[in-house]
Amino acid sequence: MKTVEMTQATASLAEYARQVGLEPIVVTVKGKPIAAVVAIENADMETVSLSTNPQFLALIERSRARQQAEGGISSEEMRRRLGLGQ
Repeated sequence: MKTVEMTQATASLAEYARQVGLEPIVVTVKGKPIAAVVAIENADMETVSLSTNPQFLALIERSRARQQAEGGISSEEMRRRLGLGQ
């Protein structure tokens, strides 16, 4: 992982994007990380957008908590409810 102090980060974003194939780049202010440029693999724009959306992330967390607390239904039960054969 490469670390660059923001005052020293003078290259273009395109140049940092080219370098990110080698390793992630973390931008810092007084040694504290504030941003990162990382490679994205196997993702489309929708996936990237949702993965940083606080409302979507909260929805996922609520769903996981409900699943943990209440359990879920089996795939067999889902098929039955949808009228699908096994």
